Amino acid sequence: MVSPYACLNSSVLNTPSPLFLTPLFHTHTTLPNTVKPPPPSKLSSSSFHSLSVSALPTKVDTTVRIEEIEDAPKFDFKVYMLRKAHTVNQALDAAIALRDPEKIHKAMRYSLLAGGKRVRPILCIAACELVGGDEATAIPAACAVEMIHTMSLIHDDLPCMDNDDLRRGKPTNHKVFGEDVAILAGDALLAFAFEHVAAATEEVSPTRVVRAIGELAKSIGGDGLVAGQVVDLDSEGVSSVGLERLEYIHVHKTAALLEAAVVLGAIVGGGSDEEIEKLRKFARCIGLLFQVVDDILDVTKSSEELGKTAGKDLVADKVTYPKLLGLHKSKEFADKLLQEANEQLLGFDPRKAAPLFALTNYIAHRQN
Repeated sequence: MVSPYACLNSSVLNTPSPLFLTPLFHTHTTLPNTVKPPPPSKLSSSSFHSLSVSALPTKVDTTVRIEEIEDAPKFDFKVYMLRKAHTVNQALDAAIALRDPEKIHKAMRYSLLAGGKRVRPILCIAACELVGGDEATAIPAACAVEMIHTMSLIHDDLPCMDNDDLRRGKPTNHKVFGEDVAILAGDALLAFAFEHVAAATEEVSPTRVVRAIGELAKSIGGDGLVAGQVVDLDSEGVSSVGLERLEYIHVHKTAALLEAAVVLGAIVGGGSDEEIEKLRKFARCIGLLFQVVDDILDVTKSSEELGKTAGKDLVADKVTYPKLLGLHKSKEFADKLLQEANEQLLGFDPRKAAPLFALTNYIAHRQN
């Protein structure tokens, strides 16, 4: 079961695996002439911290920072995230108004507007802007990705799935509205996501809109999120699950939708095929990085810190990277993914790429 998302060699794991034998791209990059060597620095791990982001990497533990690029303005990640999240929240609120039948729309809005970091829609917007598009163009696609992500959380929390009672610090949807309405709320969000991209995207060619819809559908179907969820369920309590199967789960269940968010932004933003594929490789790495960090946080943070039930993977006897590799090797793996992802952004204007460098750093160092 070899994953198309494999992006690392096996050296970081010190464990031979077919998944990591053929890197998708080179791991050593010559830095542009406009970049100066960085001073020694320490990265803060607090959420949405104000920083000039970790950027063009030379090694896993030695990075060039955005403020070291000549004439580049200081990039305030905290302000950027708060502004973009506010824009996304307003768009989501407007997209799904409270109307009849009230019960289903309340359930949809309850989970959709429950907060969260909005990483996926912001990735979509940032990718669109990177290739020359603007925020308004990306918003319908960004909202659609968040609607589908919310659907996946509602369904993932159900008793027949992960059986969770807490999400984003609040009772899960089925605890408030019942299992029947929770299932239907997820279904409604899924259907409306596609309608929203088709109907609300403006000043983008029909060809690109159709391409974007196709990418989104592929990311969540039998070759995407659903595939990862099924294999994840089948792997519970199975002692023989190895790295290959674990990566399959994560790149389908988690990384595929993150990839779709970035690729959709690049498509509607008018990106070339070369730019889209470069950003696809970037997104594959941050998608897997997101899940590796999730696995680490699940065993190192409390429920209060996470805003969801901590240690649930251990209770469910699920295979995770810390379980297979240990905590130290899992962190090394995350560092390698961070490096690989950043290298895919080196060909772009570093000023326009600053949000994606920052988001990648945030995903790697987030605390919840």
